[in-house]
Amino acid sequence: MKIVVIGGTGLIGSQVVGMLRERGHEVLAAAPSSGVNAVTGEGLATAFAGAQVVVDVSNSPSFEDKAALEFFERSARNLRAAEVAAGVKHHVALSVVGSQRMPDSGYMRAKLAQEALIRQAEIPYTIVHATQFFEFLSMIAGAATDGDTVRLSAAHLQPIAARDVAAALADYALGAPVNGAVEIAGPERAPMYELIGRYLAAIGDPRKVVRDDSAGYFGAKLQPDTLVPARADRVATTDLATWVKESRKR
Repeated sequence: MKIVVIGGTGLIGSQVVGMLRERGHEVLAAAPSSGVNAVTGEGLATAFAGAQVVVDVSNSPSFEDKAALEFFERSARNLRAAEVAAGVKHHVALSVVGSQRMPDSGYMRAKLAQEALIRQAEIPYTIVHATQFFEFLSMIAGAATDGDTVRLSAAHLQPIAARDVAAALADYALGAPVNGAVEIAGPERAPMYELIGRYLAAIGDPRKVVRDDSAGYFGAKLQPDTLVPARADRVATTDLATWVKESRKR
């Protein structure tokens, strides 16, 4: 089966490509560097010729509100048109757990706009909502740092390893379309300040983490369960300690 992975050279996409190839499928890693640009539409018709499944794990290069919205809306519309023309049977898209619960986040509003276009399209689809990646914890800590102190709320996180996200996407790509959203998460749920504190301690980072319930999340306000699923459809097995240990080996 031919599968096209949009964003196929990135953190998640490159692993999805590798996993699907290991299963014997013809997989195209589509990205601007390979002449396929979902935002402009360049190369999509050629890339999708003969494809049965498209997996979209592309991400906006900018988190600025307007830029992110333009990226996700343009790419979703171009992908839909090219998929219809090519007869693609299944569209799989990566999104974020809690996107619908963060209306004051421009990035999350952009992801919701992308999801709406996918739901309205003629192509059967599966939207995969993932929790934050372990690989994203450093950025969360950096955004919350004030001097030598990291100020974070008690809102819960349930982070997941990027490789586990890729494995889930590969499985969903080979399965029947859900025509809805599924949610995937890691095995540990904990308050943000506590989990980030453990992460920084594990990597030897001396910054002090304190609980600050007035702290936002990249400018957005959080409720205790904004970023975690009510009931995950798939729970990965890689925990924080295992991920840190394995990351040090790379």
